[in-house]
Amino acid sequence: MNPEPVHRHVFFVSDSTGITVETLGNALLSQFDHVEFVTATIPFVTDEAQAVEVAARVDAAVGEDRDRPIVFSTLADSGLRKILSRSNALVLDIFQAFIGTLEQELHVGSSHALGRFHAVTDKASYADRIGAVEFAINHDDGAGTRNYEDAEVILIGVSRSGKTPTCVYLAMQFGIRTANYPLTDEVLSRAALPSPLLDNRTRLFGLTIDPERLRTIRSERRPGTAYSSPSRCRTEVREAEALFAHHGIPSLDTSAASVEEIASRVLLRTGLRRHAY
Repeated sequence: MNPEPVHRHVFFVSDSTGITVETLGNALLSQFDHVEFVTATIPFVTDEAQAVEVAARVDAAVGEDRDRPIVFSTLADSGLRKILSRSNALVLDIFQAFIGTLEQELHVGSSHALGRFHAVTDKASYADRIGAVEFAINHDDGAGTRNYEDAEVILIGVSRSGKTPTCVYLAMQFGIRTANYPLTDEVLSRAALPSPLLDNRTRLFGLTIDPERLRTIRSERRPGTAYSSPSRCRTEVREAEALFAHHGIPSLDTSAASVEEIASRVLLRTGLRRHAY
């Protein structure tokens, strides 16, 4: 008999978008498999009134659990952090944990400026990201093959193996110009690379997937069709992997990997360097 799951309220509090504190907090929480976290993100907390309201919201959650809530915070302003610290919660202050140590090491005080985590402080980096996103959109699913020489990496694989989300993530997070090309039945039956891919052989990177996992994903989109049948999924994956092996194309199994992990592994395996931060 499995024990009752433990529930804990968790708040991600930020003076900016909250993306950074969510990422850091969720990375830590993922290590606790037997706890069910009820999370809430509170972004753009920039004045005392807002901080007081957040603290009250955190305190209100105490009555819903046997244990106090957990708060992850990236508030830069020391006054706002102080208000939040008075709440009846475990407050994990990212700034307090690292800024002081960095100030000592660098022998200079930090600016404590609000919203710096995702500020557009480097216009060149921001332009790289926007340009890369536009490139990924214009070269999705076999489109724009004439411009493949401008791609830094071209992801190839069967339908629903993770090509499009990985391309978009590489573009948005790293500023990498990506394209993707689907390995359709027609391509796989010839067991040869189409000319746009053959001409850009050194840019290719393959994505493969467990056939059963592929069947599950396809069934959610088009249940009960030949497209999602077990036999077709097995055949397509087998033929795609044979194509990768024949042409010496590096590949990655995406079956149990998140988009973030897939993108990071593609960067690692290809040696590409990020352009946007």
